Amino acid sequence: MLSDDPDAFRHRLSIKHLKLIVEEIIFGVETRWGKAFDVVLLVAIVASLVAIMFESVLTFREQYGSTLYIIEWVFTIFFTIEYLLRLWVSEDPKKYAFSFLGIIDLLAIIPTYLSLIVIGSQFLLVIRAIRLLRVFRILKLVRYVKGAQLIGAGLRASKEKIFVFLTAVVTLVIILGTLMYMIEGGEHGFDSIPRSIYWAVVTLTTVGYGDIAPETILGQFVASMIMILGYSIIAVPTGIVGAEMSKAVKDESRMCSRCGECSHYETARFCHKCGERIVLDA
Repeated sequence: MLSDDPDAFRHRLSIKHLKLIVEEIIFGVETRWGKAFDVVLLVAIVASLVAIMFESVLTFREQYGSTLYIIEWVFTIFFTIEYLLRLWVSEDPKKYAFSFLGIIDLLAIIPTYLSLIVIGSQFLLVIRAIRLLRVFRILKLVRYVKGAQLIGAGLRASKEKIFVFLTAVVTLVIILGTLMYMIEGGEHGFDSIPRSIYWAVVTLTTVGYGDIAPETILGQFVASMIMILGYSIIAVPTGIVGAEMSKAVKDESRMCSRCGECSHYETARFCHKCGERIVLDA
């Protein structure tokens, strides 16, 4: 039932109008003010990251520590207001809050407040760099967004195979680490199975820090086999993901522009995952 109070009605109307204006500025991509706000937001993100990096340098921290501290709080308050406004104007605040960018926006402001309790946690603010992903939305880099969707589709399609592969690798390094512990023993640096497993991981991935090295002939022979095995293992996930990405490229014409899903029926006109209309490439 409408209120008989004209002042209350005008107040609600003004609040609704203000909300629409704020929504157009914050979420508007095509509007002039929306683009200007996004550019200002990106500049603020980059500037805050530069301030955080300078604060980690001892000489800058000693000379300009108080100034950098004030700058950090100014940016944090700005990002906090922006986050609250996004919640206010969103049609579904919970959906935005639990979306990828919503979570990143929240994580970008928490460390500063957390630093009041935990010293040094403000350096976690580098997570703000992830917010630079908004540049794709601003600059309309559709080609790059589509490329990212293809990579995502390939990774999603190969996740089961990658999981099986990683499980086999973990099992292998446990066996190899235990074997080297039995061969070399503590006198050669392999003083525990976990430390020997660490050596197996470093060797299998061909990193080779050199902090632990086998000294017996048998140990060196096993290490040589692990190094050769490492080269062949590295190629496996590349082949798995590459094959799935090739398949995704073939299905690109039926890729959902919103979520990147490719596995649609030939007669499908809407994405079965998010409901977006599928636009077929010419």
